[in-house]
Amino acid sequence: MNITIENIILIGSVLLLISIIAGKTSYRFGIPTLLLFLTIGMLAGSDGIGGIYFDNPQIAQLIGVVSLNFILFSGGLDTSWQSVKPILKEGIALSTVGVLLTALGLGYFVYLITDFGLYESLLLGAIVSSTDAAAVFSILRGKNLALKKNLRPTLELESGSNDPMAYVLTIAFLALVQEPDQSILSIIPLLFLQMTIGGVAGFLFGRLSKTVINRIKLDYEGLYPVLMIALMFITFSATDAIGGNGFLAIYICSVYLGNQNLIHKKTIMRMFDGLAWLMQIVLFLTLGLLVFPSEIIPFVGIGLLVSVFLILVARPLAVFISLMPFKMRLKRRFYISWVGLRGAVPIVFATYPLLAGIDEAHAIFNIVFFVSITSVIVQGTTLSVVAKWLHVGLPEKAKPLSPTDELLIEHPKTLMKEIVVKENSTAVGLKIVDLMFPKNAIIAMIEREGVYLTPNGSTELMANDKLVVLTDKKDVLNEVYTSLRMDS
Repeated sequence: MNITIENIILIGSVLLLISIIAGKTSYRFGIPTLLLFLTIGMLAGSDGIGGIYFDNPQIAQLIGVVSLNFILFSGGLDTSWQSVKPILKEGIALSTVGVLLTALGLGYFVYLITDFGLYESLLLGAIVSSTDAAAVFSILRGKNLALKKNLRPTLELESGSNDPMAYVLTIAFLALVQEPDQSILSIIPLLFLQMTIGGVAGFLFGRLSKTVINRIKLDYEGLYPVLMIALMFITFSATDAIGGNGFLAIYICSVYLGNQNLIHKKTIMRMFDGLAWLMQIVLFLTLGLLVFPSEIIPFVGIGLLVSVFLILVARPLAVFISLMPFKMRLKRRFYISWVGLRGAVPIVFATYPLLAGIDEAHAIFNIVFFVSITSVIVQGTTLSVVAKWLHVGLPEKAKPLSPTDELLIEHPKTLMKEIVVKENSTAVGLKIVDLMFPKNAIIAMIEREGVYLTPNGSTELMANDKLVVLTDKKDVLNEVYTSLRMDS
């Protein structure tokens, strides 16, 4: 069946419905939902029962880039700076040195066991060098897996921030394949510029986005997530236009925004959480349609060797070497090595050689696809088991809430306090979003000149406003007075 304008909506909605239902069922059996989405896409393809013919790497790449924007941005919004700050150096080491060592080690192994050229082998190594944010975020958060001693934020920071490094290496080695006369050292300036510009641009766009969201006055609350989407794509495309890495920029931008007070933040985060899941399903369905299972069979042997070497040798060595300067127990290093999930990102990156038209492009794509599926099956299904075996998991009752959980859940507020905003308070004229109000306290109501108002982040405080503050901790009231610039 060919995809046409007339049937694409019906086919897409049916596949989406099937994926959601299958995902709900698979979770009970411990099967990663992303694997189900891929399988459904493959079954719907021309080699499967659906008979849908889809062989357009350019469209798949476009869908992949757009989807990764949403997935990385949503993951960044849900990243707590307080949890990331203690392990920032470890995360950066894993997402830079770790990715580079994985690419070089795996690439050289591929060079030894295949007839690929050196640059082609390194290109394959670069494509699968990063852990996949979509896979890590969905499996860790889907299973609500709690880990000891900052392990989870380390893994999420690595997976969210290492795709840019893999992307730069992929583009650099692809250029070397196309122009083999270049020196391998020529990729160093490109790598440095991409990462530096991407990091700086991400932070600057984060600050700009906060100002725009909090200062602009939109008539409808539902427009604020739309505004955020526009700012997300502007951050990605503008950074890319000036020579920076757009993926790194949107991740840093989203981490910054996720830790700021924003107007209608609850609505924005709820919307992006749903969009991230939608994009994961769409991405994996598309990549499942793109692959032809019959073409993978000749590469099963090489794919198995590459998968085993990546999981048991290349990834652990890269992790141990990159973490050598830091104090960390051996069991935790082993667990970080095991959570080297490959998923959609390597498959998306594997479309770049296809579009470039290099000789080994189809072989690289099929090997990468096989490696990604193997990783999700072997590692994705055993995260909980390995965590228990290495004693790095927390008991069920000790699982911490994520920033999104803390924001969206309605905590019971048992303590109520009425506070009058004094005329000499510097909070007069400020919006609630600018007060740095404690997160475990809420302004439930404002009495102003005998009229009761339901406040939101854009509500400006006035002198003599009587605030009805609800909290669950008495000592939080001191923080409330501080945020209002008043003495208690």
